[in-house]
Amino acid sequence: MGSEAGEIHSLTVEEGEEGRIDRFVASVLELSRTRVQRLLSAGMIKVDGQLAKKSDSVAVGVRIEVLVPPAEPVDIAPEDLPIDVVFEDDVLIVVNKAAGMVVHPAPGHRRGTLVNALLHRFPDIAGVGGRLRPGIVHRLDRDTSGLLVVAKSDAAHQGLSEALRERKVRRLYLAVSWGHLQESALTIEAPIGRDRKDRKRMAVVEEGRPGFTRVRVRERWERADVLDVALKTGRTHQIRVHLAHVGHPLVGDTVYGEGWERGMGGPYRQWANELARRVPRQFLHATELGFDHPLTGERMRFTVELPVDLADVTAWARGKGISEPTAE
Repeated sequence: MGSEAGEIHSLTVEEGEEGRIDRFVASVLELSRTRVQRLLSAGMIKVDGQLAKKSDSVAVGVRIEVLVPPAEPVDIAPEDLPIDVVFEDDVLIVVNKAAGMVVHPAPGHRRGTLVNALLHRFPDIAGVGGRLRPGIVHRLDRDTSGLLVVAKSDAAHQGLSEALRERKVRRLYLAVSWGHLQESALTIEAPIGRDRKDRKRMAVVEEGRPGFTRVRVRERWERADVLDVALKTGRTHQIRVHLAHVGHPLVGDTVYGEGWERGMGGPYRQWANELARRVPRQFLHATELGFDHPLTGERMRFTVELPVDLADVTAWARGKGISEPTAE
């Protein structure tokens, strides 16, 4: 039933649907759990005539009334910007993001973002998953290129977000780090949070959120390793922070690896300086993305090659000689 204030939904909990109220409402109305929790906080959901709380559980036969207000207008200007769409269907989009593009608006970046471009090309995503980040399920740093998935409906956003939380999304990156790792494969397990001395940076801190990164050496250059990196968690700047933490920051990372090459002595200094000069930004590219389709359950897998800027650097470095990592 509709009204000027929004649409009212009357629901009854059936057998097998009992449990947390946010899960039940999100599932039945195909809304994201984040949006349902906002409705609960705003007093828009009643259970048997009483205002519901986030902590409520519901039993069989309980009657629930949900007022879903009209979607707020998105105050983000659509912009006709080039974006590389790898895949699209009725409920999701996979994009190969270019380096230098911010994913969503933030202070200092209100225009020119991926969201601005998506709203121009796919206006129906407005309001999906959040007013300021419509459709966005996960992010890439501004200077990281590669694959990310965008939801076109609340149901898809909910499904993809839950898959990320449950670590069912495969995210594989290709990276180049300074120096040579002692092991050809390792898992970095270290909590990540705000740097105590600089709140604009992230760091490995005891009180941080758990972070797990798997690293495998693909090939070795003179004084740098080409890495396959897989994320088990998705903390801000996770790969960059974890690699810097073990003493091998990303080549081109001006935040966590600035000046690393200047400390290199001997015959490799010239090579390292030349590599640093050639790398236009942090050498990190999201090369593979895999997940179950949020509605059909079909396994989806996407891969993209290195963009031209990083491919050119790779060709130069390989011309100087490469070696295979020693198996551990």
